[in-house]
Amino acid sequence: MQSTQSNTVTAKPTHSEKINAQSDIIQGLIARRSVLPSDSAYSRVATAVLAANSRSAESELRAAQLRARAASKNWLPQIGPNISLTSLGSVVANLIVEQVIYDNGRKMGEREFAVADVEVAAVALVTDTNERVRTGLDLYITAVEAREKHALAIKSAKDIGHFEWVMQQRVNGGVSDSSDLHVLRQKLLEIRASQSAASETATTAIAELNAMSIGDLGDVRGTPNIPVSAHIAQPLSVMQAEAEKIRAVAAAKVDRAGQLPGLTAGGTVGKNSTFGLNIKSEGLLGLGTGDRLKAIEATREAAGRRVSQATEDANRQLRKFEGQIASKERQAQEAAGLTAQAKRNLDLFQAQYDAGQRQVMDVVGVYETFARQQEAEVALKYEAIRLRVAMAELLGVLADGSAI
Repeated sequence: MQSTQSNTVTAKPTHSEKINAQSDIIQGLIARRSVLPSDSAYSRVATAVLAANSRSAESELRAAQLRARAASKNWLPQIGPNISLTSLGSVVANLIVEQVIYDNGRKMGEREFAVADVEVAAVALVTDTNERVRTGLDLYITAVEAREKHALAIKSAKDIGHFEWVMQQRVNGGVSDSSDLHVLRQKLLEIRASQSAASETATTAIAELNAMSIGDLGDVRGTPNIPVSAHIAQPLSVMQAEAEKIRAVAAAKVDRAGQLPGLTAGGTVGKNSTFGLNIKSEGLLGLGTGDRLKAIEATREAAGRRVSQATEDANRQLRKFEGQIASKERQAQEAAGLTAQAKRNLDLFQAQYDAGQRQVMDVVGVYETFARQQEAEVALKYEAIRLRVAMAELLGVLADGSAI
């Protein structure tokens, strides 16, 4: 009996994959989960706008990854040609070889800077993606709100049109004055103008949304709740500041090393080969060297303070969003209660009108109050939704990090 053994070959991780695995910032970005309910209208909009994304920030990330991979090999010896023309007219060609022995941490700083540059580009990509999703959702919410206002305007036009017909009959019968009829016709024209404006707003928003997405989103409906809170993720602005801090510290390390002498071994290979040790620096030492070193060290402190400032600004913005969302949702609930009360008043006046106890204009006045309250309720509801979307964008949770 012949037995066969299969060997499982594990692919060697690339340099970019190593950076992703070792970077706390990138791992934090990958671990983010979207707060948009799956299979919801919001999720469909987000998927469509991301599918059509040109992802210019991704090109920046790719370039940063290539720079990091190149910098990861900066500790290896460097070689290059050296061609000279002697006084006798002959050409001498040698190969220069140089190996850094001690550079005050310059090469390490260059590698750290390149890795931090990848982290900065990764945060920028996630920020750009979340901003695009928010833009798409804002357009969708604008369209949904306009559709709801359009439906209210249609209902109001129908009801006011009925009152206008009643008043026309009363004027024809000599029971009422024509001035009330003119007032009702003016109100009807205003409602129809609002109806047209709402329709145009919805059409424009959907057209703009379709222009930035793949496929037609005109049939998408629904506004589910977005469960966002201030503690579900670290704000992207803070992560950006932290990545830039790491990069600034690495740059300071490179600048500091450039002010001090280093030790290299090198020489030429070829005719008249030579080898030796060299002590050199990019700049000469002088009376200002100490101040330059202090200035470089100060950049580290400045970078740390920028992180603290970004954290404070983000926390203030989150607290602001929390307060505004709670306020708008409370106002929307109060508006719903006032709408219900206005409807009860309207029904009472309508019953009194049918019993001959009220005039047509009395009922129209109460109806206008009811209609305005409905519009206020709709506006407050969608303002709260927009605030939730804005808060989710600040936290960077409008798209799954692993999918970005």
